[in-house]
Amino acid sequence: MLSIFRRLMKNEQGATAIEYTLIASLIAVAAVTAFKSVGTNLNTLLGNVNTALQ
Repeated sequence: MLSIFRRLMKNEQGATAIEYTLIASLIAVAAVTAFKSVGTNLNTLLGNVNTALQ
């Protein structure tokens, strides 16, 4: 049992996968935040255009 634990501690592939997952998660959060901001600004712009055309 102890040898299995030692092998898991030496294996770095699991840690690398977790690091990549965290980086991908941070990128996804940043993208969602950016898209939300752009969407709000675009909605305001189109509302102004609509008001100007009426």
